Amino acid sequence: MSVLGVPDSAGAYCVGVERAPAALRDAGLIQALTVAGCEVHDAGDLTLRRWAPDRESPHVQNLKAEIEAMVELRDAAAALVEDGARLLVLGGSCMVAVGLCAAMAKRDQRPRLVYIDRHLDLNTPHRTTEGSLSWMGMAHALRLDGTASQLTNGAGPDPLLAPADLVYLGVDEDEATDWERGQRQALGISIVPQAELVASPVDAARAALNCLPSGPFIVHVDVDVLDFLDAPLAENVNGRNSGPTVELLQLSLSTRSGPTVAV
Repeated sequence: MSVLGVPDSAGAYCVGVERAPAALRDAGLIQALTVAGCEVHDAGDLTLRRWAPDRESPHVQNLKAEIEAMVELRDAAAALVEDGARLLVLGGSCMVAVGLCAAMAKRDQRPRLVYIDRHLDLNTPHRTTEGSLSWMGMAHALRLDGTASQLTNGAGPDPLLAPADLVYLGVDEDEATDWERGQRQALGISIVPQAELVASPVDAARAALNCLPSGPFIVHVDVDVLDFLDAPLAENVNGRNSGPTVELLQLSLSTRSGPTVAV
């Protein structure tokens, strides 16, 4: 297994999440993986990029920096993933999933993605005033109307991801915008909701995997899917007394492992 850090918060909501790769290493991640029986190659970190207010483009902030980050991740990840190999990518922001879809495409593999997240991330610069690309990652991977063409064209094939190759696990659609719910339904994207992940994490994971075509796949994990009181890790502090615990999420992730994992 290779471990690669993406210390990038340019597309996030605020500064801070770019420190996650170093924090996880300092907490003993590499040693824990080794003790668990993994032969680990630590590939280090990519370029450090920090969020800053983008007043020139408030509705799609730090676009140039995020394009550079995704291209760098695409190239690095594509070089690390060989047939049957695993790659653990430490983010950063939810844009990591976009970069890994681009990496699979660069290797002439069909991107398939299990998206474990509280949110759908299907917004576009014209449908939200937040301006954070982290809330728009899947919209750009799917090339929805109104997304930034510089990003969708720059990362790889356009679109990077087909609706049939995306499944959501652990989403709370009450947290989604009306636009996101409408797009998810119109595109027929599969979803295994939060309640099912909490009630039966193994069955929920199997249900999600059964939605995807066979072949290598990416697992994206956003820590905001967790119950914030069990694991106060996310920049979004609204997930209190909801979502899976760390233990339940571990059961879900242990159901089956794929060649590429994005966190």
